[in-house]
Amino acid sequence: MMSTSFVAMTSRGRGTADKELQTVHREVVVVGGGFAGLALADRLGRDDVEVLLIDRNNYHQFKPLNYQVATSQLGISEVGYPLRGIFRRHDSVKVAVGEVVAIDPDARSVTLADGTVCTARILVLGVGVDANFFGVPGAEEHCYPMYTLEDAERLSRRLISELDRVDSPLGITSDIDVVIVGGGPTGVELAGAIAENLRVVIAPRYDGGIASKVTVHLVDHGDALLKPFSDASHSYARRELEQLGVQLHFGTSVTSVSADGVELGDGSRIDSDTVVWAGGQRPPSLIADSSLPVGHGGRINVNDDLTVTGHDGVYALGDIALIPDIHGRGGETTSLPQLGSVAQQSGQHAARNILADLAGRDRSRFKYRDKGIMAMIGRGAAVAEIGRGRRHIQGHVAFLAWLGVHVMLLPSAWQRLAAVSSWVTDYGTSLRPRRVNVG
Repeated sequence: MMSTSFVAMTSRGRGTADKELQTVHREVVVVGGGFAGLALADRLGRDDVEVLLIDRNNYHQFKPLNYQVATSQLGISEVGYPLRGIFRRHDSVKVAVGEVVAIDPDARSVTLADGTVCTARILVLGVGVDANFFGVPGAEEHCYPMYTLEDAERLSRRLISELDRVDSPLGITSDIDVVIVGGGPTGVELAGAIAENLRVVIAPRYDGGIASKVTVHLVDHGDALLKPFSDASHSYARRELEQLGVQLHFGTSVTSVSADGVELGDGSRIDSDTVVWAGGQRPPSLIADSSLPVGHGGRINVNDDLTVTGHDGVYALGDIALIPDIHGRGGETTSLPQLGSVAQQSGQHAARNILADLAGRDRSRFKYRDKGIMAMIGRGAAVAEIGRGRRHIQGHVAFLAWLGVHVMLLPSAWQRLAAVSSWVTDYGTSLRPRRVNVG
């Protein structure tokens, strides 16, 4: 049972009630409502374990589809779903909306922005990651990152505003250049969706050739797109994006960003009012400011049972954790990639280990079931590499596989139905509606 004890009281201004700062104790406290936290809380809830799930938002966001919100393919309600709705059948799982500002792994506690301290018998950390701008001058101030639903909605408003700006009573009087930094799955999928939007959906509705006035640039410091994929996927993604009119800039990096463009490492410049950052991610400063042990990229070191090294009773999951790959590819010690499937499976396995903890049994090692990787490029165009052996498929088969996998991962039946309906209209016709800007 959850217990509450009052530890401090602070007086607020005249005419307001005194604010009571409190300590809340729960058997399991989970920080983060992403794939890992959701899977873990759902599994523990089915066994009536008392769980407090804390997230800064009151909804779970399906991050792999954020780019489709940015390009008006899906609405917010199809990508974000209320956390309390997800756990409505689990009376033992409670949701708290709040910002965690401090972590004490020794006390197995977290402190919220309002001063509330949440302690636990078992603490689980799955807070996700933030954009990593790598210290590039102006990037944080002027770029549009793509890591939250708010980011996606902000970019959507920007793209619509740009189209409205150039479609003036005098005709299309200026160019639009959209720069996307990063050639990984997020950058490739976003570049393909924007370019396809312009050529297939938007251009036929305008006079004056708006598609010829808009250029999508993708900048990557490497020599290929989708680096974790095979050479066949690299070539296919490049060919498909170039056919959509995307200008690819390989072998150079962005050295600075301003309000009206980017400077590249090769000395060139691209004038642009819209620069999207898909070039890297890092754990939030909350992790670095704690006493948690961190390794490569600032991610938390964990044991093969997913407990934090040196902190029994504390688990770290998903993108913030350096989870050992116990299969030992090539005989080397490696960590698993930052993928939604890794996060989801780690959440499910950590739940089983927590049930073992509560029952006094031994924990088991986490073994990731590698089902493969995939990326969407446009209608009828995608790449997928299936299984640990990475069997390559591309084109319409990979496109349908991408749709099927992503729709099944959505947390509610309503979202699945809505997404399928949107995709049938979107990919089967050119009837995608232009969203409106409010405010």
